[in-house]
Amino acid sequence: MPGLSDLRHLDFIGEIDESSLNPNPLKQCESWINDAIKAEFYQPNAMVLATVDTENKPSARVVLLKEITAEGFLFYTNYDSRKGQDIAHNPYVALTLYWDKLERQIRIEGNISKIDAHTSDTYFASRPRDTQISAAASPQSQVIENREALMGLCKQLQTELEDKTIKRPAFWGGYIVKPQRIEFWQGRPCRLHDRLQYQMRDKQWIIQRLAP
Repeated sequence: MPGLSDLRHLDFIGEIDESSLNPNPLKQCESWINDAIKAEFYQPNAMVLATVDTENKPSARVVLLKEITAEGFLFYTNYDSRKGQDIAHNPYVALTLYWDKLERQIRIEGNISKIDAHTSDTYFASRPRDTQISAAASPQSQVIENREALMGLCKQLQTELEDKTIKRPAFWGGYIVKPQRIEFWQGRPCRLHDRLQYQMRDKQWIIQRLAP
């Protein structure tokens, strides 16, 4: 196995500058995600969500971006999970989307809050029935005895709700991240990458270039 410090990637395919960016960073995010979809990434909407707990210890995991609105970035999860508990303690989070073949990443920081119940209900109703069952049955982030115990919870709920509409559990729903800072990173040769940052100041987005 080669040493990790010896790994190199020398094929850089893009560049960005201030003139090429949309003045609205949310629209720019949509553009880059569409590029990732066209490049046929398996999950172009996968993003890392970083939170901080009550002891100021960070934690990160991958979640799926489900929508970009004029206000921010939406994803869905269990409110009682570890991430949900962290968010309840500190409602300021970071997101990162990364597409290796495009040499691109988007870094997002902002305030997070629960979305309205109607939007969560509508999305939950659109999910396949099996994933509705798993969302309702799984005690996310809690210690369980084994996988058989988890599958037993799902089968029990499936039997109880057979031929019935599955309602969204109160502990499951959506969050929206309202950005305060968004950075677009484009890989360039010799590690001299392009980094363009949007920052909200006086209710306006200010674009700045950062050193790599």
